[in-house]
Order: sequence, then C-alpha cells, then structure tokens
Amino acid sequence: MATTADKVYQSDRGGNGEDTEDEFPPVVRSTEVILTWQHNKATSFHLGQLKAKLAKLKRELLTPSSSGGGGGTGFDVARTGVASVGFIGFPSVGKSTLMSRLTGQHSEAAAYEFTTLTTVPGQVQYNGANIQILDLPGIIEGAKDGKGRGRQVIAVAKTCHLIFIVLDVNKPLTDKRVIEAELEGFGIRVNKEPPNIVFRKKDKGGLAITNTVPLTHISHEEIKAVMSEYRITSADIAIRCDATIDDLIDVLEARSRSYIPVVYALNKIDAISIEELDLLYRIPNACPISSEHGWNVDELLEMMWEKLQLRRIYTKPKGKQPDYSAPVVLRKNACTVEDFCNAIHKTIVEQFKQAIVYGRSVKHQPQRVGLGHELADEDISESQLCLLF
Repeated sequence: MATTADKVYQSDRGGNGEDTEDEFPPVVRSTEVILTWQHNKATSFHLGQLKAKLAKLKRELLTPSSSGGGGGTGFDVARTGVASVGFIGFPSVGKSTLMSRLTGQHSEAAAYEFTTLTTVPGQVQYNGANIQILDLPGIIEGAKDGKGRGRQVIAVAKTCHLIFIVLDVNKPLTDKRVIEAELEGFGIRVNKEPPNIVFRKKDKGGLAITNTVPLTHISHEEIKAVMSEYRITSADIAIRCDATIDDLIDVLEARSRSYIPVVYALNKIDAISIEELDLLYRIPNACPISSEHGWNVDELLEMMWEKLQLRRIYTKPKGKQPDYSAPVVLRKNACTVEDFCNAIHKTIVEQFKQAIVYGRSVKHQPQRVGLGHELADEDISESQLCLLF
C-alpha cells in the first residue's frame, strides 16, 4: 500500500494511478514529504524543489485575493511616534493589563478570554522618544492559517518595529514555541538577521554560485533545485554564511519576509517562587514581569529601548546651549546628518552648508561634518545653512 510520501512523490513527478494529489492539500503533501524523506545526495535535488514549492504555496495562501469577497475589517491603526511595539500572545495572559501599566491608556481587561477584540493603540514616552504601543487581540494555535482572525492580527505585528510576546509564566516554553511557529509561518523571522546571501538575477549566463565559507547545510545541487522551482535560469548567487535551504528561500521571498526583534514578557511572576523565577532568567531575550503589580516593568522598558536601537540627537542653536529637553530621535539604520535635517524640516537639506557635531561619532570636539556623516546616540548637532536672499 502506498504511503503518503509515495502519493506526494507520484503527484509531484506527474505519475498516474489511483493515488491522486487531490487527496491531500498541496501544503500538507509537500510538508509530509519533507518530514518523511531522508536527506541524502539522491533526494537533495527533489527536496530542494519541494521546499521552494512549499514556500511559494504558503505565500499564495497568505496573499489576499484581488477578487471575490472582502477580507473583513483589519486591525491596523494610524501610526504615531518614532517606533511601534506590538503585543502578541494567547488570550488572558495579561496583555491589556501590561498595556495600561505602560501607557496609562485603558485597554479592557477581564478574567475571561478574548476581552480585546480590536487593536488598542497607546503611547509611552521613554528617553525622550514617543513610542507607540499596540495591544492586539489574542491569537490561538493555527492563527497563521486564519483561525480566530489570526492572519489580520499577525499582519499588524509584521509592520511593527518590535514585538512583545506576552507569555504566562506557568507554561512559558510551550506557548513560546507555538507562537514562534505561528509568526514564522507568516513570514516573520524572530530575532534573526537577514542571511548574508547576495542574489542578482540576470538575463543570460546561467547560474554562477560562489560561497566564501564551507556549506554544511546545503549543496549546489539543492541551490539549483530551488532556482529551478522559481524558474530562474541565470543569476549570480554569492553565499557568505553557512546557509540553509530556508535561508536561500527567504532571500528569494524577501518581499514577504520581515526580520523583527522580539522580547518575551513572562507575565504573572507574582504566582511563582524565587527558584522558578531564577530559571526564567535563563530564557534568552526574556523579561519576567508582573503587569498587575508593576514588577520589573522598568527592565522591560530598558530591553525595549535596546532592541529598537533608537538614537537621540540633541539640537544646538548657534551661540546657545544644547536643548536636552526635546531630542530628535532617529532609528539606527537612518541616522545620518541628512536624516537628522529631514526630521526637523524637509527644506533644511536644500540650504545645508555643514554641521558642527559634538559627541562619540566624531574624533574632535566639535567637528565639522557633511550630510553623510553617521551620528551616534546623544550626539549634539548644530546645522549651518547657506541662506540665499
């Protein structure tokens, strides 16, 4: 009797017979083959194709159709502040209580599940930066597949700069694995950096694959199989890390991938012992808290600031002292003098002459710099303009 893997293999190979691919959804078929087959040289090419096919099928499932009925009301809200933080978690883990504790914004909290039915926005000011907090409705297992309107919830989280995964300390690791799987299935890469792979498609010349480090998880045959599934016949591929097939697919599916830092807020520590609390601190990127009593919320805010990688730049009017009360807050990946000028007013760059900077980003105090100079946290900048009359 043919196994599930045999049926999938026959359907993928275009075989005929009683075992047709209609018996199983395409995503299930491909997933079962990947889990069932042994990984060796004989199967590597076909497994590479299957993983690429699975990624394409998932993308099609997550992409809303342009025709047919509407998908209902979304959960997104207007964005304010320099960054946004989304709360993700199962129902009744204390997200709304934590929201109220951080922002003072009322978010209905109760002992029953699904108290929050829509996104509740709030704002917290920390180190001079206004940061938007989004209390999202609770999700359930299978959210990435649409259960409990989970896709809409995770879609909002995907646009945030940071995610707080709020967990109950009584079962943190179990819930952590489930929620991470839901986010990964929706294209969110948790606490990861984009793989160091350079991909450049070209018109002709075939596939040119180079790697600067030994590849222990993927072979050139598997790379060619993935490219074959995506119908890419000519491209330059430079791999500068010990990449996997999933890393390569993430590069090809870059438009549907988001690399977002995550902090695990382990809530309700008032219900556990000191010994259990010590064990919780061993979980990476975790912060044990009690939202009800406000315990350790200050450490959670410090982790938030560190993960967001924001930089405060103080302005200095000519001939006056720096203004430390209202810094210009920029993100680390957009923190040049030009970004600083644009944050104040779009027309400053047109009249810009030079900037005088004090701080860690310059060797001399002060130092004259141009628009491309990278500013550091708590730098002081005095911009000089060329005024035309």
